[in-house]
Parts: sequence; C-alpha cells; structure tokens
Amino acid sequence: MKMPVLGLGTWKSKPGEVTNAVKVALDVGYRHIDCAAAYGNEPEVGLGLKAKIEDGTVKREDVFITSKLWSNMHHPDDVEGACRETLQQLGVEYLDLYLMHWPMAYQRGKEKFPKDANGKFIIAPEIHYKDTWIAMEQLVGGGLCKAIGVSNFNLSMIQEIQSISKVPISNLQIELHPYLTQDDLVKYCQDNNISVTAYSPLGSPDRPWVKETDPNLMADPEVVRIAEANQKSPAQVLIRFALQRGVNCIPKSVTPSRIKQNFQTLDFELSASDMKSLHDLNRNYRGCCLSWVDHPHHPFPSDISVQ
Repeated sequence: MKMPVLGLGTWKSKPGEVTNAVKVALDVGYRHIDCAAAYGNEPEVGLGLKAKIEDGTVKREDVFITSKLWSNMHHPDDVEGACRETLQQLGVEYLDLYLMHWPMAYQRGKEKFPKDANGKFIIAPEIHYKDTWIAMEQLVGGGLCKAIGVSNFNLSMIQEIQSISKVPISNLQIELHPYLTQDDLVKYCQDNNISVTAYSPLGSPDRPWVKETDPNLMADPEVVRIAEANQKSPAQVLIRFALQRGVNCIPKSVTPSRIKQNFQTLDFELSASDMKSLHDLNRNYRGCCLSWVDHPHHPFPSDISVQ
C-alpha cells in the first residue's frame, strides 16, 4: 500500500467549510484525504473531490482516500452496509484504506452516539473487534476498499487482530505528537510492516472538550523556539517531527493559507538535536481519549488521559 505521507484531516471541519478545504488542498498538491463516517461531513468532502475531478485537477486514482467504520456499525452484519454508505456519500467506488475507528462497539442502529434515558452511552461489549475485523476483510475481497487497518488500538489489540487476520493490518492511525510519542507502539508497527498515521499532530488545540488548563503544544516554548530558529511556524515543525519519524501525518485545517503552509513541510529537515528536544517533551498526554472508560474494549489506561 502506497500512502502519501501528508494528508488533509477533516475531523472538526464543518460541512459549510470542508468542501472548499478539499478543493484548496487538491489544488495545492495534497493527494491524501482522511475522512470518517463519524465526522458527519463525508458528503461535503465528496463534493470537493468531485469538483476537482471534473475540472481535471486530479483523477480518482490520484487521490488516496481513507475513511473509518464507526462504533455503532461494528456488528459483522452491518460492516458492508456502513462502508457502502460512506462510498455513496463520498461519491467514489472504492476506498484506498478503511479503518476501524475505535475498538469499542456501541449499540447497533442508525444513532452514532446512542444514549440511555440518563444520558449514558449505550455500549455493546458483546460485539468484539476481532469479529468486526473479519467482516472488514470481506470488503477487500469485494473490491470496496484496497486495504484495511485500525485506529486507536493498543499493542495487545493489534496483536490479537494479527493472530486471526487473513488480510494484513495495513495501517494504524493514532494520536501522535511530541506530548505523546508512543515509541514502543510506533516501533512495533514499523517492524511489522504496518504504516502509522499521526492524527492531531498539532495537539488538536480546537478539540471540542479542550479545557483552559490543558497543555497547548503549539504554544510550548520549545516548539516555538525551534520554529523560530528554522524560520517555520510551530505547525510546520510539528508536522515535520512526525514525518521524520517515518509517520504519515494528517493535519486538519479549513483555512486556505494554513492548508498551503502545512503542505510546505516536505522541503526542510529538523536537525537531530531539534528532533531530540521535541521528543523529550513527551508526557504521555492524550487529548483524545474519549470518556468510554467503562467499556471493556477501551484501549487506553484512564490514568494517563490527562496529565
């Protein structure tokens, strides 16, 4: 599987903004768009892609498209239908990569975030991610996607999938940045021919649940110092940090100038000392943990979600 190392993330991109963001990105030179059913904006992503295909900027085969299976569709009988809905919304005939978004299953049904009368999420722990994976393997054989992978899985979960898989795990997408370097997990994947994609490489300062007391990676004095020394923006430094680790990177933006600036990270290198300084910022801080800690398939220890 050949995946462009730099892609456009679309999480948190509003429906009224993401179509133009996709158009700008494809004009700039991006050839990798990261999507997900849970983001609620795949029809608008598809409109941007369609416009750029119709005006001759790209062909479908030029663009690597990733999407993700959401947790209310983990039952094996629901997987193909969920994938087909994503294809229909994006206006494409196949995905280059389809990921299981999280290992935890929600109650089956159309509601993406099902809750009971008390406002508590309704989980479905009886649906195991191994069974979901087996259903996803059929999508590759059926031509609906070229490769499959996982997102937000820990090492033991990845090994569980490997123990039963007939189609290899092509990619792991995880939160990854200097505050959360996940060295052991990245090394394991790279040693096992599983590519790694970093989401929230900038620390996701605009995540919906951010608190004023949360650390701000983009404003970290060491990040700012390195950016100034290299005459780059903090965002460019953080993207470059991921790329030099051999990790794919999908920064999100809907601002044309930032989309262009984020793409201008392929023409410079950080020094070994800069890379070490950034790596030393690791504090095992997760900005994106999700409050499903009562789910038996939650991948992260709750005691390191906030530090």
